[in-house]
Amino acid sequence: MIVHNFAETPSLVSQYLAEMRNIALQNDRLRFRRNLERLGEIFAYELSKTLAYRREAVTTPLGVTADCDVLDSDIVLATIFRAGVPFHQGFLKYFDNAGNAFVSAYRKYKEKENFDICIEYLASPSLDGKTLILVDPMLATGASMELSYRALLTKGTPAEVHIASVIASQKAVDYMNQCMPADSHLWVGVIDPEINAHSYIVPGLGDAGDLAYGTKE
Repeated sequence: MIVHNFAETPSLVSQYLAEMRNIALQNDRLRFRRNLERLGEIFAYELSKTLAYRREAVTTPLGVTADCDVLDSDIVLATIFRAGVPFHQGFLKYFDNAGNAFVSAYRKYKEKENFDICIEYLASPSLDGKTLILVDPMLATGASMELSYRALLTKGTPAEVHIASVIASQKAVDYMNQCMPADSHLWVGVIDPEINAHSYIVPGLGDAGDLAYGTKE
């Protein structure tokens, strides 16, 4: 798996991440969602540099024909509910003609620190021969991402796979390296060193879904 870590080069990704991590700012849900969206936009732009393009003749209002590079990748943008929605929206602002897929994956706790990953909902166009971009802000263990990816494969075999997360744990990156295709791409804002007993990323930022949309029962 090819890993692209934005933290290796200082950029606005670092600024938005700092705001999202800051406990003094996290009560502002609008700001948190907007920063997720901004990061989706930045990720989409950087990811776009790796995609296929074709030359196309375009006639301007001056009657001059110009050769332009236009995207030649059929993209499906997939998101894991619920924290992934603003991140997805940022990607969609750049890949505005993409197909869209949605997966419901959540932790079903059997005990305080023991859970299974459950998938209850999947909606996706065909993935055959397309570029799949699967996004979720937090990549803690990698289990939800892998199961969501496997569920999406029931809709076809993509030609190219990109995974995008704002924060990943080193454990999850290692896991994804083992379970994903060797030529797939992982895009992360930063890689944190560990996860705690509850499988939350440390230092991380807490529960991204709750910070974006409020706590749940």
